[in-house]
Amino acid sequence: MSSGSARSLLLTLLGEFVRPGGRAVWTATLVQAMGGIGITEKSARQAIARAGASGWIEAHRIGRETCWVLTARGRRIIDEGAQRVQSMSRTAPWDGRWLVVAISLPESHRPERIKLYRALSWAGFGNPMPGLWVNPHTEREDETHRVVEQLGLSTFTCAFAGSGLRFGLTDRQLVEKSWDLESVAAHYDLLREQFGKLRPRSDDSILFTHVKLVNAWQRVPFIDPGLPAALLPSRWRGREVAAKLESLREQWSGAAHARWDELAGAAPVL
Repeated sequence: MSSGSARSLLLTLLGEFVRPGGRAVWTATLVQAMGGIGITEKSARQAIARAGASGWIEAHRIGRETCWVLTARGRRIIDEGAQRVQSMSRTAPWDGRWLVVAISLPESHRPERIKLYRALSWAGFGNPMPGLWVNPHTEREDETHRVVEQLGLSTFTCAFAGSGLRFGLTDRQLVEKSWDLESVAAHYDLLREQFGKLRPRSDDSILFTHVKLVNAWQRVPFIDPGLPAALLPSRWRGREVAAKLESLREQWSGAAHARWDELAGAAPVL
């Protein structure tokens, strides 16, 4: 399994090391860290520039060097992503209700359709049939509402929450048509194979392995909807692998953060 893109790895670095302390970070530090994960300097600098253009981070010139701070938008993106990722290793009882979104877009809205489908998948929605999206996490109504509003698609959307009736697809059948859980399980197997037996020793090795793990874990919500236990197959191994990954993250975190602080040096407080 390959590491994430330059963009996703940059977000991982910002979320893991920059967001907690709220400090600035030098361009050189980000480039060096991304280089240790296999990102070329050119790709790293492009990712940083694009993050700035997207309003995630803001540049400050200090002498001949540039440092970056997270904007309010960048902090929100990171915080929402962290909440979604953390929910993957938690279990909660299900009340039997579904969040349902029916949306039909004309071909002229193809760019919005691509963004919508990506956002809905991230939020845990499945697509059992054309134009229909379902999610057992009704608490994500506000997130879904914001996505639809931001894309200007409210007039194309019908949304509601409720339980299934006695006719039509059962909850289990709806799951089978909405998500490929065998592929999800296979992805967890790959994660366990990739990280489960790693024993990084040097400071740099721990830092870069930690970043790769966090990045891989942050991409899981695009693949796993995080279904409640009541909707999962018996002996579902996703929770077990998730717990293992969380354990490894905690195990490597202290040394990884210490090495990051050494690389980052005395970044200014802005």
